[in-house]
Amino acid sequence: MTGPIDTNAHEATATTRREFLTLSGATAGMASFGMTAWADNPVEIEVSAITNTDYDTDVLVIGGGMAGLFAAVKAHDAGAATMIVSKGRLGSSGLTPFGKGFFVFDPETETGTIDDFVDTVSRSALGTNNPVYTRQLAEHSLDRARELADWGFFDQTLANRPFMKPIEERDIPLLERVVITHLFKEDGWIAGAAGFRLDAEETVTIRAKSVILCTGAGGFKPNGFPLGDLTHDGTVMAYRIGAKVTGKEWNDGHTTRSDNPAATFDGWGDMFERVPSTNGVEVHHDLGMDINYRAYVTGNPVAGGPGAAQPTDEVAGGPYVPEEFQRDFDAPGSGEGGAPSGPPPGDGKGGAPGGPPPGFAPSANVGGASAGMAIHKSEGLVPYNDRCVSNITGLYAAGDALGSHMAGGIYTQIGSSLAGSAVQGAIAGEAAADYAASVKAPIIADARIAEVVNEILAPLRREAGYGPAWVTQTLQGIMIPNFVLYIKKASMMQAALAYIEELRDHHAPMLRAANMHELRLAHETRNMILSAEMKLRASLMRTESRGSHYRLDYPDVDDVNWRAWINIYQGSDGSMQLEKQPFDTWPT
Repeated sequence: MTGPIDTNAHEATATTRREFLTLSGATAGMASFGMTAWADNPVEIEVSAITNTDYDTDVLVIGGGMAGLFAAVKAHDAGAATMIVSKGRLGSSGLTPFGKGFFVFDPETETGTIDDFVDTVSRSALGTNNPVYTRQLAEHSLDRARELADWGFFDQTLANRPFMKPIEERDIPLLERVVITHLFKEDGWIAGAAGFRLDAEETVTIRAKSVILCTGAGGFKPNGFPLGDLTHDGTVMAYRIGAKVTGKEWNDGHTTRSDNPAATFDGWGDMFERVPSTNGVEVHHDLGMDINYRAYVTGNPVAGGPGAAQPTDEVAGGPYVPEEFQRDFDAPGSGEGGAPSGPPPGDGKGGAPGGPPPGFAPSANVGGASAGMAIHKSEGLVPYNDRCVSNITGLYAAGDALGSHMAGGIYTQIGSSLAGSAVQGAIAGEAAADYAASVKAPIIADARIAEVVNEILAPLRREAGYGPAWVTQTLQGIMIPNFVLYIKKASMMQAALAYIEELRDHHAPMLRAANMHELRLAHETRNMILSAEMKLRASLMRTESRGSHYRLDYPDVDDVNWRAWINIYQGSDGSMQLEKQPFDTWPT
């Protein structure tokens, strides 16, 4: 592993802040159409009357999606007292309602071996995948699918009832609509978490011997994709107590439909209304930046209005796709070009054989729908072994909260996102229970709890400040443009980083909230700002193009210098530090 790089020093660039804002459209955001920037805070509740409730458990699972379900079940079955906390409803928040395809490697039906599958994924991912986690996906997916079938998951469109079945059978405590904002670390070990209820004037503190983050991925609250309530909360909380983070330079390339692009249900409702199903091996090289590159070179891909004919001529240059995985997206019957208008069966991340992912036919789509999110399983906490453990003793992560690089920096296997969350959740649950059985209950000083509660409630106590919606809009104007987030070059990213640093240092500490809902928005906005900084710094550091990371100024794959992941951590002075971790190694 190479030494850390101080990323606080920036080269001078020719792009001024005024030029950048003019290009990105953030000027309109700063004009705050209908949104209030700095203003008095008309607090609607009596902050001094907010109460705090304490809980104790062995294993605390944060997140109510597929990873959280299996983490809780397996931790409980391993003998640990277990509790789940979810920002939303179990099985009905985050991306869980969208996940309809579940990858299963069944040795009885697959023609190839698990070794063949792992090798094929590695070729598609250009080496960016961690083969240990790729193999785990194949080895355990069938068992997880059988358990889900027993709970009724494949019999109905909504996951809440089948998820509740094993939780209720085991009497596992469940706290829903609780926003966790802080992790406790005492003497270098994880000790619990704290947050607040959305539907009551109450903060919550939970002492735990072990914590599993199943908090999903996140974005910048873009329009057109079911990602709005995921803001990298778990990743940022863990980073702030010393955890290492990886994969922030990769980009998920989901598009939305050019007809009513912000209407998420209009674009993806047929996914939500499908009954989940399983699928076998079908390795792709999807969700890259090829469509974004074409738009950058030739102009708006939906010029002429929704449904207008699109150019089919070749565009020179652009992201590299291995010849083995190149496909004709315009072939008859492929994707939306010759198939029904809805996304195909599956988890929404891959189309029919030979066709594009859903919504990827150029004639029907606009980009940026999942802006701020990386490829599933490619970003999150750095795993230190094959049991989902982080560098913080007792802190685990699973699913999209774990930077396992199970599929690498490109989307390679249909249905692997949902299946990978189930597989990793089960592994993390058993590992956390084993750890919890070996340690004593943590002790958190009352003064530390009071300090954290004060930090949680600070936006409510602020007499005046910036509205979180306004700051979020400004952040979106800076980060979402195609020429910043997707088709990258140093000058634009450095200009964007200057603005993100301003939001981090001046706006985030002055966020205000009038009620518990705005309190949630304030904390989510702070998390998005830090995530944006991570994405920019990692993208600046990786001076090559690979998978879903594409740079105009470094357009080629560089196997000499960049067969490595980028890890991010907080330095002793609070600055953001970056380091390389060579592929096929564990961190040290």
